[in-house]
Amino acid sequence: MTDHAPPAGLLWAMRFDTDGQGHSVPSVEASSDLDAFGGSFLWLHFDLTQADLQGLIDRDRLGPASLAMAVFGTDDHQRVTVEGDHVGGVVADLARPGAKPDVAGRLHFVLGPRSLVSGRRRPVESPDATRTAAEKGATIASPALLLETLVGHVVAAMAATGERLSDEVDGIEDHILDGRVRDDRRRLGPVRRSAVRLHRQLLGLSAVFHRLERDGADLEVHGPAVAAAGRLAQRLDALDRDMGLLADRARLLQEELSERVAEETNRQLYTLSILSALFLPPTFVTGLFGMNVKGLPFAEDANGFLVVAGLAALSSVAAYVAIRLLGIRKPKG
Repeated sequence: MTDHAPPAGLLWAMRFDTDGQGHSVPSVEASSDLDAFGGSFLWLHFDLTQADLQGLIDRDRLGPASLAMAVFGTDDHQRVTVEGDHVGGVVADLARPGAKPDVAGRLHFVLGPRSLVSGRRRPVESPDATRTAAEKGATIASPALLLETLVGHVVAAMAATGERLSDEVDGIEDHILDGRVRDDRRRLGPVRRSAVRLHRQLLGLSAVFHRLERDGADLEVHGPAVAAAGRLAQRLDALDRDMGLLADRARLLQEELSERVAEETNRQLYTLSILSALFLPPTFVTGLFGMNVKGLPFAEDANGFLVVAGLAALSSVAAYVAIRLLGIRKPKG
């Protein structure tokens, strides 16, 4: 690849001027020195499944080669690394609506003094949302604020998902309190699974920016990046607490639903058992007198049927009295 050839897999390039306004950059200019934009800065975003970044990495066009190589590799674990005046990391992002699979994706980035290089392997929400905001005139004054905006969209999307899940849990809880348990167990399972996944992703995301805040201060990374990390860590901590509470609520509701279902099953088994106990003696009586053998009582009696029917009824009454005397009671609901 020559210096004037557009990088493979580049989805877009944007230059932000000294006023923080974003402008599209031709692809051929995107391969130039990222730190040669004067007071402005550059944002490059790649599709990592199609990009061939090795040439740019070898010429240190994406920041320190070792940092860029690690960040844009295949390892998707959330992490952050500081090397000199560059910060690289991998953070969670939500998959774009309708994308398959619908689990969280990953946003890879290298943050420099005048550049932010990002990439993804599956369509995710935050880069498109940030680009749209920039095209509509949103002011983004530095690469650190651009990274904060990207992660801010992730947080906002996760918060919206959390609100939707919370509304579903509220509806299920109302059904349970009203005693109208229907298909709530089937509905609650996916809600709890989504809440647990978001909680896990937020926990990792929060740890990344806490580490950047701590390591950045120790390694004297430029202040805006450390400040942005601190603000993001606070937002993520608050959202993570909410998501943890939501996951706990879903778990408790699942346990209560299981208890309700068990109670209903016990009531049904109790009713079935009582009916079986009441009908067993009459069945024995009718079976006894229905045997096709000689010498049966009342076989020649004109009132034999009434006598046998009375015996069957009395046997049911006797079974009921025995049940009451034994103290067998209906399960409490």
